[in-house]
Amino acid sequence: MDPILLDQESDFVRVLISAPIMYITIVFVIRLSGKRATSQMNNFDWIVTVAIGSLVGSGIVLKGVTVIESVAAIVMLLVLQWLLTKSVLHSKLISKLVKAEPVVLLDNGEFREKAMRRERVTKREVMSAIRQKGLVDPDQVQWVILETNASFSIVAKGANTEQIRALQDVDGIDEVPQVKRAETS
Repeated sequence: MDPILLDQESDFVRVLISAPIMYITIVFVIRLSGKRATSQMNNFDWIVTVAIGSLVGSGIVLKGVTVIESVAAIVMLLVLQWLLTKSVLHSKLISKLVKAEPVVLLDNGEFREKAMRRERVTKREVMSAIRQKGLVDPDQVQWVILETNASFSIVAKGANTEQIRALQDVDGIDEVPQVKRAETS
């Protein structure tokens, strides 16, 4: 029968030593990498975070993976993430390749079925986002926008729509006649 509570004392000691080392490493590396590592995440941030979690677990409990190997892999992932985010800031091409664009899912109370299918978002999810904003009817909403981090932004009717610079990069807003594009400098 396989051991249930403890295989070998040396394994237990290994966990007791490696867990605090990995914890301190994560706190230090996340602090160095900046707020982005713990903010609302886009797809690439999420992938790196999940991978780091796996590496931490491996470094703590797997005999075949040393703490140094796990730390090196974690640092490498965060360096690559940092390089990617820097590249996105300086290259429109790289930005377009790796970043999703915000998309209008509801326009002036009307669901945009095609955009919703493309983004795999249901009416129930949009209605939930509207309710979370304290509104009770889609007709109260000018736009529901699926943001790059998969959150919903709600612009209620009656908002100043004369010059909405924050909506310039939203897929589908250019089709809305009452929005006058503000000049960007």
